[in-house]
Amino acid sequence: MHLQLLSDLHLETEVFTATPAPGAELLVLAGDVDSSWDGLAQFRDWPVPVLFIAGNHEFDQRELTQTWPALRERCAQLGIRLLECESLVVPDRNGKRIRFVGTTRWCDFDLFGPAQRERAMRAGSYFMKVMLATRNGAPFDAAQVREEALVCGAWLRQELQRPRGAWDATVVITHFAPSLRSADPRYGQQPGTASFCNADDDLLPMADLWLHGHLHCQHDYRVEHAGGSSTRVVCNSRGHARKGEADAHQPHLVLEI
Repeated sequence: MHLQLLSDLHLETEVFTATPAPGAELLVLAGDVDSSWDGLAQFRDWPVPVLFIAGNHEFDQRELTQTWPALRERCAQLGIRLLECESLVVPDRNGKRIRFVGTTRWCDFDLFGPAQRERAMRAGSYFMKVMLATRNGAPFDAAQVREEALVCGAWLRQELQRPRGAWDATVVITHFAPSLRSADPRYGQQPGTASFCNADDDLLPMADLWLHGHLHCQHDYRVEHAGGSSTRVVCNSRGHARKGEADAHQPHLVLEI
């Protein structure tokens, strides 16, 4: 299957018009498309199926418990398939069955280990103030983000540990990155990086391809595993053009799985 990947378009402030990539059989939106949700309308009547994973900014100034059903309804109106702690098997044009496993996978702040968790959560407090979201009426702070992360992280682990079923390959889609390898080279191993990456490296062998966003940079690397298998990890974030983050973005990037 040939997949087009877009994320971090930030259409609430950026000017960008998405167009279908030639040859793509499915479009993946890996989050932070538009905090206002208006930009999602670009993907109405897209010529191929669209899978969407919500990013953190889809929740800006919103109440989480109300946002999920509202966002799901909005996506349904546009013909977009929202995945949150859900998997979906889609056959390609040749009959190969691809399992898509999707969740926002919030950060649990354990990127550098439990001993550094408190420091990472303090660094992440700025990130939460930018969102100004709530959860059950309380500020969606680092502690609440971690609670959400533990839930979706546990689901992701359980789903990936399922015995191989009616699928031939697995694609994981998260907004947050699965490994420190995806850190933005501008910031490296700072405590704040734990707001962008999780230490899900032990899950990588269970996926053939892992797609993510959130980092405003581009990545395409392969992780080799014992026994000869490997996992390709790709991020095709656009980010903010005013910061030069969009310079290397590939609007028609197509990945084969």
